[in-house]
Amino acid sequence: MANKVKEIWKAGKVAVNGWLAIPSGFSAEVMAQCGFDSVTVDIQHGVQDYMSMVECFQAMGAHPVTPMVRVPWNEPGIIGKVLDGGAYGVICPMVNTKEEAENFVQYCKYPPRGTRSNGPIRSGMYGGAGDYQKTANADIICLPMLETKTAVDNMEAILDVEGIDGVYVGPSDLGFSYGLVPKLDREEPEILKIYDKLMKECDKRGLNPGIHCSGPVGAAKNIGMGFKLVTLLNDSGILATGAKSWVNDTRKGSGGKA
Repeated sequence: MANKVKEIWKAGKVAVNGWLAIPSGFSAEVMAQCGFDSVTVDIQHGVQDYMSMVECFQAMGAHPVTPMVRVPWNEPGIIGKVLDGGAYGVICPMVNTKEEAENFVQYCKYPPRGTRSNGPIRSGMYGGAGDYQKTANADIICLPMLETKTAVDNMEAILDVEGIDGVYVGPSDLGFSYGLVPKLDREEPEILKIYDKLMKECDKRGLNPGIHCSGPVGAAKNIGMGFKLVTLLNDSGILATGAKSWVNDTRKGSGGKA
């Protein structure tokens, strides 16, 4: 299976990413039909575990989306396991140094580039026996998260690590680390300055920066800044936003009866 996100980047375009916090194959199936280029299962802050991740992948399998995962931490066991389970992209939180970025790449890649153990239990879903290992190192997306002041201070060194495809900005934690209120769509000059530098440094290296957004308005702004992958909130947030809007509209239109 070709990695659709890499094809989009190669064409110079932006990938639109969905996000699954709800541990439900049905929710994943619905999201996979909505036009996203990729859909990420969140097992860091989402209410997901490994088996619900696999169920989400199975539900998405009939649709042309790239399955990705945000792992809970930069640790070889879980990174290897989500890849064996079928992830074609890994987003890794709290990568703050060049060494941590290098470790992340090592965990994602087979030898000789990395130290990933061979045992891709669901590789048959993505290619013939033995074929997966030949292309996995090139096909799998590695995105360390840039979400702390320390990571910003080490930005160039992190971006220089061979094997990453870009970085994924966590705006909430990034702002939090600078003493700001945690939120997704940032407008503070000091944060926008960081984004501007990140775009320039990624462009120099041919890397693809991604970011988490609160919705289409924030995504459009971030695309305008140069981000190459934008996430539209998550399934639970989209559900809550839609439900609240409809309830409020119903009450407003009821003439005081509801």
